[in-house]
Amino acid sequence: MKFYEITFSPTGGTKRAADILSHALTDQISEVDLCDRSADLSKLSPECSDIALIAVPSYGGRVPQTAVDRLSAISGAGARAVLVCVYGNRAYDNTLAELLDVSQKAGFRPIAAVAALAEHSIARKVAAGRPDAEDEKRLLEMAAQIRQKLATADSAVPQVPGKVPEKPGLPMSGMAPDASSACIKCGLCAEKCPVGAIDPVSMNPDSKKCISCMRCISVCPVGAKKMGRVFTSLGGVALGTLCANRRECELFL
Repeated sequence: MKFYEITFSPTGGTKRAADILSHALTDQISEVDLCDRSADLSKLSPECSDIALIAVPSYGGRVPQTAVDRLSAISGAGARAVLVCVYGNRAYDNTLAELLDVSQKAGFRPIAAVAALAEHSIARKVAAGRPDAEDEKRLLEMAAQIRQKLATADSAVPQVPGKVPEKPGLPMSGMAPDASSACIKCGLCAEKCPVGAIDPVSMNPDSKKCISCMRCISVCPVGAKKMGRVFTSLGGVALGTLCANRRECELFL
């Protein structure tokens, strides 16, 4: 039996939550990075006896379309799946419902679902430092419950909140970070962009390709990739109001 950790985690928060759960479930993990645009996911071949932990961030209450497309390229072959959506303390809306639908269509058998918290990818002060120690404690408790279910023949599909959206998700327009004068032209942002939206010479994004994942900001070694100050300030104020109350991780079995 193999254990696959399949993640789409542009800024790292989703991966941190996924790692806590995965390492509590097994010490033998095969990692699959859905942000790697060069990966040939059609060659990934889980078996019915395998387990996959599939983790994605919530973008506007949806699974990022890039993650949907790449998950759809994998043949789940009946492998059991633990689904994880990670959000920045506002709401995850239809993310788990959509992830359950996408994973089933790819051939996985979802047996558990988790909604976890991580620092907001744009307004970094929102849910700053999460998943924190309290989150980790909760996630470890959830992992114990998931492990118990995996040890049985119980393959009941978890009942998750939300509904399956009728239309494909759309990228968030007008939210593409630009390179400031501090840019050293190292090319790391262009290399790591999940959709190849950054020009490797100018280091500026193609706004039609950009999915506003903010990975370029998180990987820049000199902090040269930034969102506009006005947008960041207004967005932070609005989200700070919406996200004032701490939300907690949830488990669905």
